[in-house]
Amino acid sequence: MSEKLTLEFIDPVPMRYGENSHQKAVFYKEPNCDEASLATAKQLHGKELSFNNIVDADAALEMAKEFHNDTCVVIVKHMNPCGLATGETLEEAFEAAWAGDPVSAFGSVIAVTKKVDLKAATFLKGRFVEILIAPAFDDDALEFLKHKSKDIRILEVGKLEAPKARKVYKHVIGGLLVQDRDIGTWDKFECVTKAQFPPNKEALARFTWIVTKHTKSNAIVMGYEYKPGYFQIMGLGPGQPNRIDSNLRLCQPRVRDNVARLPLPEGTTLEAMEQKVFSEVVMGSDAFFPFSDNIDACASAGVRYIVQPGGSVRDPEVIDACNKLDIAMVFTGMRHFRH
Repeated sequence: MSEKLTLEFIDPVPMRYGENSHQKAVFYKEPNCDEASLATAKQLHGKELSFNNIVDADAALEMAKEFHNDTCVVIVKHMNPCGLATGETLEEAFEAAWAGDPVSAFGSVIAVTKKVDLKAATFLKGRFVEILIAPAFDDDALEFLKHKSKDIRILEVGKLEAPKARKVYKHVIGGLLVQDRDIGTWDKFECVTKAQFPPNKEALARFTWIVTKHTKSNAIVMGYEYKPGYFQIMGLGPGQPNRIDSNLRLCQPRVRDNVARLPLPEGTTLEAMEQKVFSEVVMGSDAFFPFSDNIDACASAGVRYIVQPGGSVRDPEVIDACNKLDIAMVFTGMRHFRH
C-alpha cells in the first residue's frame, strides 16, 4: 500500500449529460487499457454515448467476459442482467435471453460474446435496444442494424477474454476506495446436505452462480437448462434490502411469469409446468442465508437445488432445514456482494 496514489486518465469526452439531465459529465480513458472495454471500443453507428450508457455497457461487457468461451447474450437494464442465456447459435441465445424478461429488455444494453451474423441481428427487428456490443459484426448484419435504427449504438470491442486481475476504484466524497477486481467464481463446490447435488446440475449451477455474482445485492437468481447444455435466467431478484423479498417478491413471480409464456405440452396444466420448472432450476444467493426462511420459501415453490457461499453462524440451522425438506445445497466459500 502506497502512501500516495496517483492515477492518470486522458482524452476527456463530454457526455450529453450525467446520470440525470441536470448533471454535467465527462468520460476519461485509461491510457493503457489492454482488454475489451468502453475506452477501447470502436463505435460503428448511432448517437453518442451517455453517462448511463457507459455504466450499463460496462456492466454488460463484464458479464459477457465471464462467458467468453460460450455463445452468450447478456441483456442489462440499470446494471442488472434482466436477460442472460447461452445458446447453440447467437440467434438462439438472443431468443432465450430476451425471454427472461421481455418487458425490461425494452431499451436495454446488450453484449454478446460472438460475431453478430444476420440471423442474430434480425432478431432485434421491432425491438428497441440502446446499445449492442460485440467482438465483431458481419457486413450484412451491420447494414441491417444501421437501417433498423439511426440511433442504436453499435460497439465493436474485439475478442473477449476472461477478466484480468487489476485494481478497481470507487469514489466517495472525501476519498477513494481501492480494491481487487472480483474475478473469482468460487473457492469450492461443496455439497453440505444429505441430498446430494447431482453432477448433471453442476454446469447449470456454475451459470447461475456467475449471473448471481453480477446481480445487485441482495441477489437471488434462478437459472434453467432450457435445452441440454444451454441455460437461461428464469428468475431474477436483484437489489433488495432483504434476501427473502428478492426471492418471494421478485424472483419467484418472474419465474411464474416466464413459465406462463412457455408452450404447454398437450395435457399439461400451467400449474404442473410451474412445478416442473421450479423442480429443475438452480437457485443462487450472492451471500449466505442468515435464517432458514429462504429455504422454506424454496421448498414451498418446489426448488430443490441451491448454491450459496455459506459462512453464517446459522449455517447449521439452514443445512438442517434443507435436510428436512430434501433440498440439495452447495457452499462455494466465496461471497459476491455487488453494491
